[in-house]
Amino acid sequence: MSTDERPIVVSDLSVEYPARGPSAACVALRGVSLTVEQGGVLGVLGESGSGKSTLARLLAARASTSEQAPRITGGEATVLGHGLRKLGKRARTRLTFDVGYLEQDAGSRLEPSWTVAETIASPIFERDKHFDRRQAELRTAGMLDAVQLPLRVMGQYPYELSGGQRQRVAIARALMLGPRVLIADEPTAGIDVTVRDSVVDLLSRLHVQGGFAAVMVSHDVSVLRQSGARIAVLHRGALVGYGEIDAVFGNPTHPYVADLARALGGH
Repeated sequence: MSTDERPIVVSDLSVEYPARGPSAACVALRGVSLTVEQGGVLGVLGESGSGKSTLARLLAARASTSEQAPRITGGEATVLGHGLRKLGKRARTRLTFDVGYLEQDAGSRLEPSWTVAETIASPIFERDKHFDRRQAELRTAGMLDAVQLPLRVMGQYPYELSGGQRQRVAIARALMLGPRVLIADEPTAGIDVTVRDSVVDLLSRLHVQGGFAAVMVSHDVSVLRQSGARIAVLHRGALVGYGEIDAVFGNPTHPYVADLARALGGH
């Protein structure tokens, strides 16, 4: 497969947060290279501060344009053929229609004054404020069915739902426009362990049905193993492990990966 046909190509990518007041610039990613094939799943693993959420926001084209936003200082990241380093505002907006983004703690960040139906349909009206309301309602009902929630929750508000239900609403919103790429940052964080597996199974099923490429950020190896992902291990902004999970942990080439492998071997 040529580079242009791969949904995500990251080449020697370096990213930093600019200096702020007395604080020096902070390097978040250092020379990272990876790819995601069409229909493939890449799991991104690393401790807090490793750069994995920064990578997720960049690939989702959701990095802010504020002065404190992360900047690409070396290399390039290409998503669906769009280079992100010099991507203009209009092109970035268009790209977000093809890239679904499940942000960290998405279920707990739902707009509290919106009903479930309004939340799930919001990407449609962000794209076209004149979209037919009846068609939007039908598509919302279809997404509720896809994430295995009953139609009766359409008129409910986030506070009336369980944590697992809120996360399913967030997943439905992220997939509402039928994206070609999904970026999911810690999709099971904060969810009761009894429903975690069902959320991972749901994402896996929707991935198979939708055929989209996916990047799943997690600190939990079992979640990535369950999703069948290849993995990229980040440590202090650098890529220190990359490939099939068993190969990465079976033959670690970095002390951090070796420590992870020993920890996993202890369970």
